[in-house]
Amino acid sequence: MQLSQQSIHSFLQSVDSFIWGPPLLILLVGTGIYFTFSLGLIQFKHLPTALKMVFSKSDSANKQGDVSSFAALCTALSATIGTGNIVGVATAIKLGGPGALFWMWLAALFGMATKYAECLLAVKYRTTDDKGGMLGGPMYYLRDGVKSPLLATLFATFALGVALFGIGTFPQVNAILDASELTLGADRTIAGIVLTLLVAAVTLGGIKSISRVAGKVVPTMAVIYVLSCLAILINNSGEVLGAIKLVVVSAFTPTAATGGFFGASVMLAIQSGIARGVFSNESGLGSAPMAAAAAKTDSAARQGLISMTGTFFDTLIICTMTGLALIITDAWQSDFAGAMMTTHAFAVGLNADTFGPILVSVGLLFFAFTTILGWNYYGERCVVYLFGTKAILPYKLVFLALVFSGAYLHLDMIWIIADIVNGLMAVPNLIGLIALRQVVISETRLFFDNFTPRAPKTTTS
Repeated sequence: MQLSQQSIHSFLQSVDSFIWGPPLLILLVGTGIYFTFSLGLIQFKHLPTALKMVFSKSDSANKQGDVSSFAALCTALSATIGTGNIVGVATAIKLGGPGALFWMWLAALFGMATKYAECLLAVKYRTTDDKGGMLGGPMYYLRDGVKSPLLATLFATFALGVALFGIGTFPQVNAILDASELTLGADRTIAGIVLTLLVAAVTLGGIKSISRVAGKVVPTMAVIYVLSCLAILINNSGEVLGAIKLVVVSAFTPTAATGGFFGASVMLAIQSGIARGVFSNESGLGSAPMAAAAAKTDSAARQGLISMTGTFFDTLIICTMTGLALIITDAWQSDFAGAMMTTHAFAVGLNADTFGPILVSVGLLFFAFTTILGWNYYGERCVVYLFGTKAILPYKLVFLALVFSGAYLHLDMIWIIADIVNGLMAVPNLIGLIALRQVVISETRLFFDNFTPRAPKTTTS
């Protein structure tokens, strides 16, 4: 049995390495580079405008959609701000050294343009279901824009796999149960039952219930986590510049990874940084467009701008904070891995052996919980595309059963399976983005030709 498990693990690692090899990494980053320059450096020139849109009150009363633009962003952020920000960053730096964080930054910068493009297309090609709810995402712009039902079906199938067996369930459930066991001493079975009931209570209410919870939990926990990381940086302020220098230097030198020759070590930093960065911010995967399509808006480009800030918040702020905390405290060189490595960094960085780990555990609990909520919605959208609205309830029951079963799974293969289905999901979406690139460019030009900046009214939406 042990040999069989090792063989399966080895096989899955081979599949994962193939899928996340140079072709997909080049396609992911290359798509971001293309949109960055073809859209006139949109993520650099218009980030301030996009941030104003996020925090300004928009008049959405008479606009088509299910939830406000801010709520749609929070739903997308609920799915992206999760274990990738705590466990994923630690895993990337453990594998590829500090240089992995540099490649995470680079992928995120270009990924913002990709996120803009895919969310623009989601609103452009969205439609409604038989109950009047919004339907949108890659499957619809692949079907109606690219005119490829095959690619649309492949995307929906792979994304459903991510929701049920990848990001949406097992990695998040395991993170929550590990954190509750470590911090609260909670029994895994009881914690699994409570978690399943909480997920059911929120998700059975649909997108409005999910976005309402996400709109409160995500900003609150993100601010608390970032402030905690800032406290570590302030406590070790003399080492911040050195840590940043190490990140940049390690990205191009053999110190990017332990052992191996120069090319292999740098490639490992690139691969682990980009793969974990994409796992965290999901730029190019096609997930965020499904949330963006639900926004009350009459402008595809405007929602694209709002949505691209998700990658900025997720990777360039939260992942960066985690990465610098790991490097400054030398936790990345410790014997710990994953969540334990980040927990060790907080304990050392805050000089608090109890309070530091509790912060990480609480952050994991809430981040992972909201990720489950977000991906429950994404899976539901895929089920509606594949089988119609009648399949929503059966899907939710299966999803809840998988959440509960996570309490009994202790597999090293969880992250590998999540990576594999992530990669498979990205391929049809990226093909669609490239095929519809002229639509993105023309919609963007039309928007900015008629765009008049306005001051924000309030800080709520």
